[in-house]
Amino acid sequence: MEINIIYEDKDILAVDKPAGMVVFPEGQTTENTVIDRLITEKPELKNVGETPRYGIVHRLDKDTSGILLVAKTPEALIFLQKQFKNREVSKKYTALATGVIKDDFGTIHTLIGRSKSDPRKQKAYSLKETRVGLRQAITEYKILQRFAEYTLLEVQIKTGRKHQIRCHLASIRHPVAGDKLYGFKDSPRPEGLTRQFLHASYLKIQLLNGSIQELQSELPQDLQHILDNLKP
Repeated sequence: MEINIIYEDKDILAVDKPAGMVVFPEGQTTENTVIDRLITEKPELKNVGETPRYGIVHRLDKDTSGILLVAKTPEALIFLQKQFKNREVSKKYTALATGVIKDDFGTIHTLIGRSKSDPRKQKAYSLKETRVGLRQAITEYKILQRFAEYTLLEVQIKTGRKHQIRCHLASIRHPVAGDKLYGFKDSPRPEGLTRQFLHASYLKIQLLNGSIQELQSELPQDLQHILDNLKP
């Protein structure tokens, strides 16, 4: 599986992560990960951060494709992580939601924490919930196109919680198409879709020299093929 580099300078590189690859080893992971592959080509990345994550600045789920940032120096890792922590990074995703969403724009603002019923999942909770361990999560979306049974969205996350988009869209009864974990038993699935329809398409960051860099990733062929065959 090829990993294309979208942008590179002496401090950072941005790659177009393919779906089906884990970003870095966690727990029982033994498969070839994105960071494993990058270290093979750029052994100096082992000098950044700590194993097993090394210079990985943020994460994408295994079956989510798109832009992933990797720091090439310890200074760059600290600099970029601070931007993410302070919510200074603009991140946009392309998602196909099940069902037809009526409003052209929307904001989902909840608390998010691990689900009591399924430890693999996150769950959205009311902002009034007082349970320990819950964290605020904000997701904004706008409609790009409506289909007979689906809605194509541009999603912008203001916080970076685990599974945030998948959890939030499921919480408004419009889970990401093809999502095996957050989809409902009666959720439709487009013919030929073998993974969740979620792609990290845009990222805007500040570089160490102070300039602003905008990164973009086109929708992969497998997802574009699905869109081309949906009924409007």
